Amino acid sequence: MGAMSTQGETAHQQAPALPGWRHTYSGKIRDLYVPDDDAADDVVLVVASDKISAYDHVLPTTIPDKGRVLTQLSLWWFDRLSDLVENHVVSTDVPAEVAGRAMICRRLEMYPVECVARGYLTGSGLAEYRETGAVTGIPLPSGLRDGDRLPEPIFTPATKAEVGEHDENVELARVADMVGRDVAERLRATTLAVYDRAATLAADAGILLADTKLEFGADPAGSSAGADGPALILADEVLTPDSSRFWPADRWQPGRSQPSYDKQFVRDWLTSPESGWDRAADVPPPPLPEEVVQRTRARYVEAYERLTGQAFT
Repeated sequence: MGAMSTQGETAHQQAPALPGWRHTYSGKIRDLYVPDDDAADDVVLVVASDKISAYDHVLPTTIPDKGRVLTQLSLWWFDRLSDLVENHVVSTDVPAEVAGRAMICRRLEMYPVECVARGYLTGSGLAEYRETGAVTGIPLPSGLRDGDRLPEPIFTPATKAEVGEHDENVELARVADMVGRDVAERLRATTLAVYDRAATLAADAGILLADTKLEFGADPAGSSAGADGPALILADEVLTPDSSRFWPADRWQPGRSQPSYDKQFVRDWLTSPESGWDRAADVPPPPLPEEVVQRTRARYVEAYERLTGQAFT
């Protein structure tokens, strides 16, 4: 595994000042910048920080190299999906201060939908299935367990929530009401095509892709318009441990929670008596211990190295 670039911090990572760019927005993980002189109003600089979130909180501890893993893995996937769908990447020629964890991207008009594909039943899909026997209105066979493979991958969209709120799973008809029937169907078909390609590549690396969340936009300039309207453009991150559930295939065992390549160690510690944190209380989580930071970083790096076949440096 690659060398660690910094130590875990116990203060929120501030958006760095970057020459030629003006900071405009900070999300849970990413910071956005626009060109200082506004000469190029069609691009935005997207910087992935080392922040980590859990249970709708951004934690006060960072995970070293996490931003670089998310960015480099997204770029790897964008390249392998380029024949299926356009993406928003313009250049990786970014300021030295954020090299390796930033991309210059097209500004898009984003569709207000989290496009989720599920090949296995777990998470919020499992909770909904246990209540209704379906996920976003799609009926499933009875008797499915946590971690079971679905008969076929399904599209289970969600509405985008504000920071601190939960996304809400919705039926395809609701998406059609939001963006139009034709766009909704294209979002569904493209999401499932991306999932199918990614699941196949992940399986070659001994990893199961349980589910993934994608985001799409349209070019407001209309330069990507086709016969069916503006082209869908894949944006934000794609197929990272933050946006997907990756499970080691050799440890897959339906009927229980699966080990995964993500922030499992963080969630487990936060909900353990050792943390002293009451998830139901209106208080922020405590700083993470160094062991949890190191194990989480190792899990992100391992996901990158297993999926890409490349050493993380």
